Amino acid sequence: MRKLKYWIRRNFGFSQGEVNGFLVLLGAMVLLTAAPLLFKWVTKPNPTSIDSSPSDKQLLDSLVAQLEAKQPEPTGRGQVYQLPVALQPFNPNHLSEEQWQELGMPKYMAQRILNFRNKVGDFTYKAQLGTIYGLPDSVFQKLYPYIQLPETKPDRYSRNQGIAGSPRTAPNPNWTSNPRPREQFILAPFNINSADTTALKQIRGIGSKLSARIVKYRDGLGGFHSMAQVQEVFGLPPAVVDSLQKYTFVPKANPLQQLSLNQANADQLKAHPYISSNVARAIVAYREQHGAFTSVEDIKRIKIIDQEIYQKVKPYLIL
Repeated sequence: MRKLKYWIRRNFGFSQGEVNGFLVLLGAMVLLTAAPLLFKWVTKPNPTSIDSSPSDKQLLDSLVAQLEAKQPEPTGRGQVYQLPVALQPFNPNHLSEEQWQELGMPKYMAQRILNFRNKVGDFTYKAQLGTIYGLPDSVFQKLYPYIQLPETKPDRYSRNQGIAGSPRTAPNPNWTSNPRPREQFILAPFNINSADTTALKQIRGIGSKLSARIVKYRDGLGGFHSMAQVQEVFGLPPAVVDSLQKYTFVPKANPLQQLSLNQANADQLKAHPYISSNVARAIVAYREQHGAFTSVEDIKRIKIIDQEIYQKVKPYLIL
């Protein structure tokens, strides 16, 4: 062991304490590596210790027999449908389970047909029998000509035919028990600049919040001069914008609330959605330096007012 420690210190430059720690760590790694193998060897069962007495074997055999007895019978997928050679016309609503079996159906299929009839109701047309789950199409095609039911599905909403096919008197429109047809509500287009929140809420998709938001934006502008402006209202879905353009309009004679360029102060100007604070101050400063405006187009001389801003605010300005 001393030679090993000396060799480690000479080749790795370890101190005495580091050599001791290295050896302990190395031993621990060896033990951890060999632990699984040792565990399997220790816990390996001895084949000769298994009790194979005749009583235990008899108990196991009885349990297997009980399990096999409780196994459900096959679902019948492999069973053959033995239809009679000479089929007779039949009504599927009148056959019992035994009669279905006599017709060539396996027991499980006969029960399934009866369950369908009990839950859904009687069969009303031939093709309905073919919807039974698991019934082979080849078998259904052989039975089809002999089923005593209508070829097509009866009209359940027919007023001129009774349930049993007997004629039925058409209802008198003057009977008090026959209510008048409900009149369809048709929304007539209305002026968006004079509409209140109640009128706007008649449009599908517009509630209290959106209607109030539309009215507030409209009043802040001074009225809409184009239906394209409704797209500027915050939070309107595209479907609501389409509905507004369908059910509302801007009249040709459309008086707008306009601001006076020569009288409005900066606070009044910047209250308009299209006029920012900088533009409002620039208009007032230009008016104080150059005198009163002689036309609305004079604001185009102000550097920060480009053509886009001018076209938007033009309908809302007067001298």
